[in-house]
Amino acid sequence: MNAFDVIQSPLLSEKAYATFGEGKYTFWVHPKANKTQIKNAIQIAFKVKVMDVNTQNVRGKAKRVGRFAGETSARKKAIVQLADGQKIAALEIQ
Repeated sequence: MNAFDVIQSPLLSEKAYATFGEGKYTFWVHPKANKTQIKNAIQIAFKVKVMDVNTQNVRGKAKRVGRFAGETSARKKAIVQLADGQKIAALEIQ
């Protein structure tokens, strides 16, 4: 799995934006990616030094549309802590 297969998209929510000041960034990642693969992928893609990676498996939610019931997909979320003084400029709000 290469670096751009591991990172699916950044998670851009109010809670995620609140942690940017601490150097923490949140991403949706491939469900089978481990912490080492996630760390290497972030370092290659954004040219930053990653200090720590925390992951969460997010279960799918039950949804209904009229009489049809289904479930959203389960996903994996990674919270990445960067080295002091580093940031990902592409995700920062101007």
